Amino acid sequence: MNEGDQGFRSGFAAMVGRPNVGKSTLTNALVGEKVAITSSKPETTRGQIRGIVERDGFQVVLMDTPGLHRPRTELGSRLNAMVHQALADVDVVVVALPADQAIGPGDRFLLGALEPNTTAVAAVTKTDTLPRDQLVTKLGEVDALWRWAAIVPVSARDGAGVEELAAVLGGLMPPGPRWYPEGQTTDQALAVRLAELVREAALEVMREELPHSVAVVVDEIESPTSKGVTRVLASLYVERDSQKGIVIGHRGERLKAIGSAARPGLEALLGGQVYLGIHVKVAKEWQRNPKLLRRLGF
Repeated sequence: MNEGDQGFRSGFAAMVGRPNVGKSTLTNALVGEKVAITSSKPETTRGQIRGIVERDGFQVVLMDTPGLHRPRTELGSRLNAMVHQALADVDVVVVALPADQAIGPGDRFLLGALEPNTTAVAAVTKTDTLPRDQLVTKLGEVDALWRWAAIVPVSARDGAGVEELAAVLGGLMPPGPRWYPEGQTTDQALAVRLAELVREAALEVMREELPHSVAVVVDEIESPTSKGVTRVLASLYVERDSQKGIVIGHRGERLKAIGSAARPGLEALLGGQVYLGIHVKVAKEWQRNPKLLRRLGF
């Protein structure tokens, strides 16, 4: 008998929402491991990141998607296309709606993109930011938005509601086999995960400067040396020559800070010491250039 015959459930879900509403943080909490980078900057997620949510009796392949937004560049249009593709390809859509923000046109625009027969779950995120009476009011507002299969208040910060949301998603999956081996948490390539950790560090260090102009590609991952040090070589791309100096900083101090911020995540992922070499390069107006976007993996 296969797992489906034994009552095992499996399927696909998409985590969607406006930019910067906690989708990636919640995805990581459900998976139980960091598979998606997080930042206070909107539009941090730039691809469909598959995290595998597995509990007793079910496996959910959860796609964390970019925030649906009004695109200003070719990159923005491609990110929106990823969201619409995800909506068409999954069994359940999880709509992240932050408890600490008013429901707005962006939320209604996203819900308008759903097919009428979509099985959708509302994940009301950041519930730790509201007192109980305000949260009850918020849940009522969310209930009026759509014909939800379930509404689950969650806080990825303190873990409240995360297991309840996982159980809801598992219960909505159809009978089926385990799509990924037990224990696997993502299908992202190692080089992509490492590049994303470097980009996350760049966003953290540069804060308000250049968040959307930065892209990272890992060019080489060498075998560990006899002392157990893995050499990772990465290219950090910006759009203009003037931005290159901003990333490098005075006497290279900012680039060193990016490397220092990224290294712990890389070492945790690779399981040992890492030498990280970052080369800053200019790919002029890459967010608007289809050829460069393809080269950078979009």
